[in-house]
Amino acid sequence: MTTSQERGMWGSRLGFILAAAGSAVGLGNIWGFPTRVGQGGGAVFVVIYLFCIVLICAPILVAEFVLGRGSRQSPVGAFKYFSSGTRWWWVGALGVVTSVAIVAFYSVIGGWTIGYVWYSATGALSSGGEGAGDFFTQFTGNGFKGVFCTFLFLGLAAASNIGGVRTGIERVAKTLMPALLVLLVLLAVRSLTLPGAAEGLAYYMRPDLSQAFNMSVFGAALGQAFFSLSLGNGAMLTYGSYLRRSEGIGRVVLWVVLLDTFIALLAGLIIFPAGFSIAGFDPASTGPGLIFAVLPELFATLVGGRLFGGAFFILLVIAALTSAISLLEVPVAHVIDRRQWSRPKAVLVVSGSAFLLSIPCALGFGAVESLTDFVPAQWGGNFLGLVATLCNNFSLPIGGMLIAIFVGYVWRVDRAVAELLAEHAWFPAPRLWGLLIRYVSPLGISIILVISMLAVIM
Repeated sequence: MTTSQERGMWGSRLGFILAAAGSAVGLGNIWGFPTRVGQGGGAVFVVIYLFCIVLICAPILVAEFVLGRGSRQSPVGAFKYFSSGTRWWWVGALGVVTSVAIVAFYSVIGGWTIGYVWYSATGALSSGGEGAGDFFTQFTGNGFKGVFCTFLFLGLAAASNIGGVRTGIERVAKTLMPALLVLLVLLAVRSLTLPGAAEGLAYYMRPDLSQAFNMSVFGAALGQAFFSLSLGNGAMLTYGSYLRRSEGIGRVVLWVVLLDTFIALLAGLIIFPAGFSIAGFDPASTGPGLIFAVLPELFATLVGGRLFGGAFFILLVIAALTSAISLLEVPVAHVIDRRQWSRPKAVLVVSGSAFLLSIPCALGFGAVESLTDFVPAQWGGNFLGLVATLCNNFSLPIGGMLIAIFVGYVWRVDRAVAELLAEHAWFPAPRLWGLLIRYVSPLGISIILVISMLAVIM
């Protein structure tokens, strides 16, 4: 067992809530959510997404927190703690591997945001105008720039993790999360005052009922909810292991879900009113095109567009960094617990491994065609997209489903509820949570997983 000094503890409930919310709030909210809304029929996707959050993901978030707090272990150790002598520890191992893979492709996109902060500050984007799409293609096609920016981003995340739980992760979250909220609100206010904002709001708020029974929209909504809340890979379980037993989980989960959902919805209020102010805007723009190729066209037309664009990409860096820190913490906590390594050594080895995997992700977005041509479009179209598809559409939901089954049937709901209610903690409707974690969550995930698998193989 590692020392408490190496593992660390949260210094305050607020610090934990902001760190957990920072883990949940990332590019999945600000980039992924508006993109999926555009592809999924506007408000219809939003409604389905909210149902997935409440009925499937929130119960699993509770399960991850209670597994972590009850065991005081990283994912592999937590499953061994509650099911000694079984092979359920493989679920934790899946989370560790998935986290490293997500850090790899996530750091590439995080690196792009750092690059765009620089280009916004120097005016390169402001002068791009309608050539913003070509600018993005040239930028991602430059292998050296892509790898270098990835290295910078991953270095920032690693530096935060080396500081430990209280002096590193918690301190960074307390600084960055309020800044993120302030920037989002300011950008939303500015976006709502643009020409065409009313049309964008109508698209965002008016449901396209023809998409209501489109099963692919359900799959996209579930995948987005899992990625947005950092579920299925052990990130929230690991954060829960640093939580004191005296801290109730009910209020923490409520705050994390509310903050995460609020920021995702707020991102839509930025993207769609701003996007519809651009002639020819396509709300179904996919992938990085929505953020890196479309919005710079808007910034180039605005008075003070350089400042507006710079603020937006600084926001993206903050959001990406808070999530990357939590993703990196999963394998870091694992090697600290199992190998008895010091935190600096664990962070350097894990981040170095993630960086090696990130190199083909960075080069496979146009810099090296051989890393693009072999990946079918339904699997992401390039190496980065392939890793993202495998993690988001399959690994995370599978991990979440197995966590629900483990808590519901192996550890058992009555024991989990006893841990939730320890020291007279507040937790609403424990019986309802038990029903959701035993039946609704695993069944809903399994159905949507089958649909997602059929979508990529057909």
